[in-house]
Amino acid sequence: MKAEFINYLFDRHIFVNKEGRGEENPLETLFALAALFNIRIVSGEEHVQKGMINLASSLLGENVPKPFYLGFPQSVRALSRDALLFDQLVHYTVTYGFGHFSEAGHSLLEEIFERTAFKENLQIQDFSILTEKEAEEKLAEYVENLLSGTRPLSDRQYTLVADYIREYPFEVRTCGSKNTAVRLLLDFRDISYGRFLSMSDVIKVVDEMNYRLYNNRNLKKLNLKNRDRRLLTDLINALFDEGRCDLRTCCEKKKIWKGLLHHIHYQPQNDLGRRFLDVMRGKENLSVFSAFEKAMVEEDFHKAAGILKEEKGSGALVRNLNYIVSRCSNEEEIRFAAESIDTKNVIVLLQMFVQYKNIRSTSFSGKTPRTFRFTKYNELKIHKETDQEFSSRRSGISAQTADFLGNVILENLEKALSGKLGRVYIHPGMENYTLPLQENTAQGGLGVLPRGSRLHIEEGKKVRAFTYWEKVNDIDLSVFGLEESGRSTEFSWRTMSDRQSAAITFSGDQTSGYNGGSEYFDIDLDRFRLLKPAIRYLIFCDNVFSGSPFSKCFCKAGYMTRDIQDSGQVFEPKTVRSSFLINCEGTFAYLFGIDLKKRDFIWLNTARRSDSRIAGSEDMTYMLDYFHTADVMNFDRFFRMMATEVVTDPADAEIIVTDETVSAPENVEVIREYDFEKLIALMNR
Repeated sequence: MKAEFINYLFDRHIFVNKEGRGEENPLETLFALAALFNIRIVSGEEHVQKGMINLASSLLGENVPKPFYLGFPQSVRALSRDALLFDQLVHYTVTYGFGHFSEAGHSLLEEIFERTAFKENLQIQDFSILTEKEAEEKLAEYVENLLSGTRPLSDRQYTLVADYIREYPFEVRTCGSKNTAVRLLLDFRDISYGRFLSMSDVIKVVDEMNYRLYNNRNLKKLNLKNRDRRLLTDLINALFDEGRCDLRTCCEKKKIWKGLLHHIHYQPQNDLGRRFLDVMRGKENLSVFSAFEKAMVEEDFHKAAGILKEEKGSGALVRNLNYIVSRCSNEEEIRFAAESIDTKNVIVLLQMFVQYKNIRSTSFSGKTPRTFRFTKYNELKIHKETDQEFSSRRSGISAQTADFLGNVILENLEKALSGKLGRVYIHPGMENYTLPLQENTAQGGLGVLPRGSRLHIEEGKKVRAFTYWEKVNDIDLSVFGLEESGRSTEFSWRTMSDRQSAAITFSGDQTSGYNGGSEYFDIDLDRFRLLKPAIRYLIFCDNVFSGSPFSKCFCKAGYMTRDIQDSGQVFEPKTVRSSFLINCEGTFAYLFGIDLKKRDFIWLNTARRSDSRIAGSEDMTYMLDYFHTADVMNFDRFFRMMATEVVTDPADAEIIVTDETVSAPENVEVIREYDFEKLIALMNR
């Protein structure tokens, strides 16, 4: 079985027995997994193999490059501000000034630090072991569930799907996401995936082809090769033959269509094709949005809502609800627009509900500039309103209206979900975990959870964030403190020489890319709150200072929960709560955050479309929305809406939702906080 599949299953707390037999003395290996990594095998012990120790060692990061200060954090705190600054300046002069990246650079001034024996309280991680055949079946289940989703997949999820199709005999019977269908069509150069698309989606195919194959983001400047022109021509002909021509939707991008048809020298093969060409080249505009906008200009909001609902479905009405409502002049019109919604598209309803019910709903008002978030090519793109856009904006709505719309959407959501599951047991605490609504910008790895999920940080524990890398000169780990007002404070290689303390400690800026480098931050939450009482939230970021995208190097990030008085070992695999690979196309990624008041760790895990080489140059207050997502929609609320009955005893359940180890009969399904694939299938059932 390919290493990629084995690694993916490891992230789901599953080992794979590749050799078909277990060890003669399994207790030795089981003990080693527990002693080295605090991993407990809860099923399949008879299949344990020594190679699993090497796998855990590799993925949990046992052999991590040492930080600049080898005695981190104690030896760092012993140095004066001047010593810290001098140490780093000498290091920069040697590495950058002389181009000396052949070996790791370390501190000149710190004293030798003697480590103590390991004595930290740990959290056990439960794993199971599957045979290779069982693992193939589990992967097939994951692939089926991922393909059922209507939202774009993350790069890691998509790679799993595509490689599984290549490796095993697998029939793709459904594909809910057009983005996924487009990528499969291009990767396999197989127009049969066009059965999941309509004619208007050809523009998605061209856009993806233009970016993936030619690194070009501009659809108006095409320079495709002949083989790609032939693929597009065959796809268009197939869609015409099958009658999958949504002409009115295509009219929304007439100029792009006109340029594409000219570029591929398209010649129609039937009457439908000829009609299509006439419309694309002519002045006639049949676009639904053209009729919708006309009704909006005429202030006939009943007609506008009706056009969207009839021609494009209630989902389109939900997506444009804010625009329509912001133009309504009275409560009756607002109520009509809201009550026109009858969609059963759970994903759309969930996304809109979170948007309207988010605790920061004042962002809907017209009082402050808004920040808009878009995702393209699996990267987050940010646009903040300019002064001109802000002054001319008309689409602001009040917090009361946002609350009303959220309630209407909730009613539709409850109808769409009601009774889809049987008897469900929900473990206490599942309200801390969010749903994977839009995770295409996320990185995958052990311990990664849906964006906005919360994990409580126990008393007596501190958070040690880490990043380490190879094949690149320098990657920077940074922390930003945000106040409720949005004011930020930067903690990074630029600022930490005079901010090292028992509350926040930085390991030094390691810049060796030949053997690899690493950086760490230690955060003692209680001391930090005393030191910086105005700061409520912390956001951790990674950026490639050398300028290469993450995809061109090797970079891992994650965090450990350590005792306040730890063993002195800088990187301790036993304490790793998450370790994930950052391999996005940009140079900037959000990792995670901390709510200092609630002592909660919050998942952010977002790749941003940015060439920024220094963190802190861009506003990031919009990330605070994710700090409140779990308050709005979470596992507990979602499964309560779906259950025919919520039971108090797991023995009475048909489905158990938990973040703890449970023994369940074969006919009882267990859903864990990291079961992205099962959740995607449920949200798209």
